Amino acid sequence: MQFQDYYEVLGVAKDAPQDEIKKAFRKLARKHHPDVADDKEAAEEEFKKINEAYEVLGDPEKRKKYDQLGADWKTGGGFGGGVPPGWEFRTGGSGDAGGFDFGGTGFSDFFEAFFGGGGAGGGSPFGGAGRGGGGFEFRQGGGAARARRGADIEGSLLVTLAEVNEGSVREITLSRPDGSGRETLKVRVPKGVEAGQQLRVSGKGNPGGGGGPSGDLYLTISIARHPDFEIETGGDLVHECELSPARLVLGGTVSVPTLDGAIKVRIPECSQPGDRLRLGGRGLAKADGGQGDLYVQLAAKFPESLSAGERAKWEALQDAG
Repeated sequence: MQFQDYYEVLGVAKDAPQDEIKKAFRKLARKHHPDVADDKEAAEEEFKKINEAYEVLGDPEKRKKYDQLGADWKTGGGFGGGVPPGWEFRTGGSGDAGGFDFGGTGFSDFFEAFFGGGGAGGGSPFGGAGRGGGGFEFRQGGGAARARRGADIEGSLLVTLAEVNEGSVREITLSRPDGSGRETLKVRVPKGVEAGQQLRVSGKGNPGGGGGPSGDLYLTISIARHPDFEIETGGDLVHECELSPARLVLGGTVSVPTLDGAIKVRIPECSQPGDRLRLGGRGLAKADGGQGDLYVQLAAKFPESLSAGERAKWEALQDAG
């Protein structure tokens, strides 16, 4: 299993503050977003790597766990840095739910091994974890023999905002630890799916014993981060719109992105940083058939340097006030 250096992926130092990590993600995500790249296939793969890195480093708790993995994070070589205290890493084997390799989920094997199965809602620090450790027993032949239900297994599934709004059918590959081959599964992602929700694929967990049924596969949903939107509860989205102080004071019309393309929005006169403008029905689809809203949150963007002429104008404003 290849170690993933998430700091290198985002181009930040190991001690970078959270706001710097967020800025790095947004910059790279805008550059490699499949909607804007010429080579969409290559961009999609890079976008997944960036999202995975931010899924871990953008979450202080996951970042703390990641930093505990050992000094090997600096090398980017094969994994071998040890497992933090209180963690468990399963390699598979008879009767074990671990060791499964997933493909098509949007996450690397490294992520699945240490952060999978819990998705955005947290959960197990190792992927492929059993749910119940062997399941139920069934008596057969008058009780002379017992059949045991196979353990369930877990993985993660990264979905885009477009998939949340429209639904999709994803192809997931699953390689079993006993070497029995690689199986391709079709998984339906329902419209309005939410982060942390689990999709159940019946009978695709560990095989049962003594003729017992197989366990199930559970895929926990994570929603891919977007450079232009933050997700809030209830399917609402938030877009931070940076404006000059003059635009905030004078108002006017600006272009803002939505999931359906850019639209014009009127900024009221004497707006304040932190004000929100609601665009009804421009958010994410909900499982009940409704639609969330998009909120345009205003922020002030100040100049980082001033020319002599610009300084004179600011000083004149100050004197007038």
